[in-house]
Amino acid sequence: MQKILIVEDDEKLCRELEVFLEKNGYQTEGLKHFDNVAEDILRSNSHLVLLDINLPRTDGTFVCREVRRTSDIPVIMITSRNTELDELLSMNCGADDFVTKPFHPQILLARIAAVLKRVYKEAPQLEQIDCGSFILDITKGTVTVKGAGADAGGAVKEGCVELTKNEQKILLCLAKKRQSIVTRDEIISSLWDSEMFVDDNTLTVNVNRLRAKLEETGIKDAILTKRGQGYLLV
Repeated sequence: MQKILIVEDDEKLCRELEVFLEKNGYQTEGLKHFDNVAEDILRSNSHLVLLDINLPRTDGTFVCREVRRTSDIPVIMITSRNTELDELLSMNCGADDFVTKPFHPQILLARIAAVLKRVYKEAPQLEQIDCGSFILDITKGTVTVKGAGADAGGAVKEGCVELTKNEQKILLCLAKKRQSIVTRDEIISSLWDSEMFVDDNTLTVNVNRLRAKLEETGIKDAILTKRGQGYLLV
């Protein structure tokens, strides 16, 4: 699990960010003291830092510059000052991105994911994922009951069903954490770059359609609903 260090002196905002990011699958730590911020960042073993520009007794751009002397840890600057100069200063001190308050939480989440993906390049994705009784084929966008598949001409036969883009993303999100609960927020975040806007109701519709397709192949009760928590692929 990737860890995000939140360097924000507004205690209410810091706590809100901790709760939101933890709900979306990150480990978080909120810095409580600001006497040795650069040193604390380097000791935190975090994957990314959300760094406020306006801090008690110091300045976020100075802190970022100090961190950059010895570390390439990704830093997203947060500020209430929406000026081009602040953005330029943030980039010049080595920050990876710049977000202005107030910000939409999902936009911040998307920016965090983009920076983490860019810095910690993901290993090549498996073309096929073993989901127990069936196989999810990423390249073909299909679910196949073990022992079934496409015929010699490539046509889908019994025991194999094609998925839409969103259905595949939902199933992939569940498969990566198979037999563990995946929150609705985590799944919605994984669909953030989809062409279709995804809200809570849309997710429910997509999950129900995915279940129906799995049942077409004889796969029943593969996706369980954990009320108030999310979904689980058994």
